[in-house]
Amino acid sequence: MTHRTSEHADRDQEKGAGFETRAIHAGYDPDPTTGAVIPPIFATSTYKQDGVGGLRGGYEYSRSANPTRTALEANLASLEQGERGFAFASGLAAEHTLLQAMCRPGDHVVIPDDAYGGTYRLFAKVEGPWGLEHTTAAVSDVDAVRAAVRPGRTRIVWVETPTNPLLNIGDIEALAAVAHDAGALLVVDNTFASPYLQQPLVLGADVVVHSTTKYCGGHSDVVGGALVVRDLEVAEQVAFHQNSIGAVAGPFDSWLTLRGLRTLGVRMDRHCDNAERVVRFLTEHPAVCQVIYPGLQQHPGHAVASRQMKRYGGIVSFRVTGGEEQAVDTCGRTEVFTLAESLGGIESLIEHPGRMTHASVAGTDLEVPADLIRLSVGIETAEDLLADLDRALG
Repeated sequence: MTHRTSEHADRDQEKGAGFETRAIHAGYDPDPTTGAVIPPIFATSTYKQDGVGGLRGGYEYSRSANPTRTALEANLASLEQGERGFAFASGLAAEHTLLQAMCRPGDHVVIPDDAYGGTYRLFAKVEGPWGLEHTTAAVSDVDAVRAAVRPGRTRIVWVETPTNPLLNIGDIEALAAVAHDAGALLVVDNTFASPYLQQPLVLGADVVVHSTTKYCGGHSDVVGGALVVRDLEVAEQVAFHQNSIGAVAGPFDSWLTLRGLRTLGVRMDRHCDNAERVVRFLTEHPAVCQVIYPGLQQHPGHAVASRQMKRYGGIVSFRVTGGEEQAVDTCGRTEVFTLAESLGGIESLIEHPGRMTHASVAGTDLEVPADLIRLSVGIETAEDLLADLDRALG
């Protein structure tokens, strides 16, 4: 069996291989003994050594490295065009490991003023008591982010684009310049866009974060997270802390995520197709007062999104005319859209952010509108999705 490292992933890029080709082939060559085209699940905790210190392929203990996880990490590095990828047990595990690796008590981080609730909780309730300070700023306002930076103390400018759930857009190139001028790293949570629609490292970011639970896995059957970095010194720090903290992706989870990545391109195209149909429907519906989607020309981030994204994604947020009660009722009346948290799976989901995913930020600057509904548009038949929304809104 042959596993390809990130160096092999780089060679795939140098050969000019397309995204879908790399999604299928990067990180793994067919097994030289059996010819298996899919990497096996290495359900092992330890590895036989050929004499003391005689490791086979560098494998010693599966917290440190596992061949299935190695294949996933190399594949992710190739798709994001980074130097190294790292797979974790969840997106928050990836975030925590990165912060522990790159920050120290007394350091400062700028985060979005509409960050994912779990990310905000991590900064406020876990990293804050440890000594890491944070300031919020609108990712769509480069000047506001610059003003939030504390020269000499800001270690990371943390960006989501599109943000969750208000779908604000940050200009990655401009924000990279702000971060680098201050001697800080630009970290981009690329979960909503996926590597298929947006590649922040190419635009100047230093680290990409993913909840691979979402579009990368794509089937709502695995929880995971990932980091991809473009600098080897950062990679060394992340690798040390990944091993030391130990919140790594298990072999089966790695296998499921790698399986999902192989179809990412075709799934994202269908997600986007369906989302665009849903947006057109909602903009004409009398019960809807605002549709939030970067693909709309009236969206304030449309021009930036058009420049840095291939398409505009599968997440649609909208506000209803009847306020919070109507929003909650609508979420409970759908039949094809499933009322559930999370996003990015093949099935369509609907949720009320104010009471569900973003309940933890109620009463803070990150509180979301009470009449907001968020859709994760799946890959079902578009006409069925539209009929379901029409019935629920009616």
